[in-house]
Amino acid sequence: MPRRFTPKVVTANALLEGDVVYLTARDAWSRKLSEAEILTDEAHAQLRLVEASRRQDEVVGVYLADMDAGPDGPEPVHFREEFRRTGPSNYAHGKQADL
Repeated sequence: MPRRFTPKVVTANALLEGDVVYLTARDAWSRKLSEAEILTDEAHAQLRLVEASRRQDEVVGVYLADMDAGPDGPEPVHFREEFRRTGPSNYAHGKQADL
């Protein structure tokens, strides 16, 4: 039996700054996970991944990340994505200062 498709977002790193970015429904890159387009259809998710992968002048390392649909937008289901969203944990700077 095939596995059930889990919701995903397209994520990558901004080419110049290296920041984690997420693809929005308006086809823009955002540094806020809450603004990411949550993809619930596997075929649409693959299409968005291919489209985002072509934007090599903007981002690197494009991939689909598993998410849960939360009340304030997508929420990570894996520690890696939570870590990427909040940044390094050694002290409050950058993204942690904004939380």
